[in-house]
Amino acid sequence: MTEIDSPRVSRPRIMVLGVHPSTPPFRIVEIDGKVVGEAKSVTDVLEAAAAFGITVHDLDDPDVVRWVGGDKFTWRPR
Repeated sequence: MTEIDSPRVSRPRIMVLGVHPSTPPFRIVEIDGKVVGEAKSVTDVLEAAAAFGITVHDLDDPDVVRWVGGDKFTWRPR
């Protein structure tokens, strides 16, 4: 059994990857393992989720959203 198959390891439907330095900076959003677009703010993440029928009640819930390279407040390169 691999980690992915393990019942103890949850994989959220939404992953927000690290900030890409650009003008303006953005983060890649993945839903169900597929890249669905770029986000320049938390609003963009919520809109992408809604487009896939996902209602997000808590952006800090790691079972719903995984923030890579920062949290929901990280929108600029470090």
